Amino acid sequence: MIDRGSPVPSVGVKLVTADGATDTTSDAILGTGLVVLFTVPGAFTPTCHVNHLPGFVANAAKLKAAGIDRIVCATVNDHHVVKAWGEVAGALGTVDFISDGNAELAEALGLMKDSTAFGMGMRFVRSALLIRDGVVDAVFVEDAPGVNASGAPAILMALEAAYS
Repeated sequence: MIDRGSPVPSVGVKLVTADGATDTTSDAILGTGLVVLFTVPGAFTPTCHVNHLPGFVANAAKLKAAGIDRIVCATVNDHHVVKAWGEVAGALGTVDFISDGNAELAEALGLMKDSTAFGMGMRFVRSALLIRDGVVDAVFVEDAPGVNASGAPAILMALEAAYS
């Protein structure tokens, strides 16, 4: 698993925004400013759709006020699914998305889990990272089902403790 002080890897991904999907690299997306990256097992999956993503959308203004320049969600889904999820969730324009269709970024970050038993293949673990200018400042990985350590409220508390 990626550690504090490590640079984010450069992996080919698709960036999904309100403007559409573009080919780019993970370090290009995560390399400037203070970024919160949260990773989810899958778009439209119950916990991701009902608890994780909505918390970041609802707290976007607070995160920005606390110094976050960009909010990014990464998932191992194709960019069409990711765009549809962002639209349905009302998140596009507030959250940018990384479509990591082949789980290459999940693997490079050491945040990959095997969900083949559930018919989902390799996926991200549920986590969040604070990244400053392309270097990881903090890593929050869920150790149980649900959204606790990697949710927006936890990130706000970490920002208050570390950056105030």
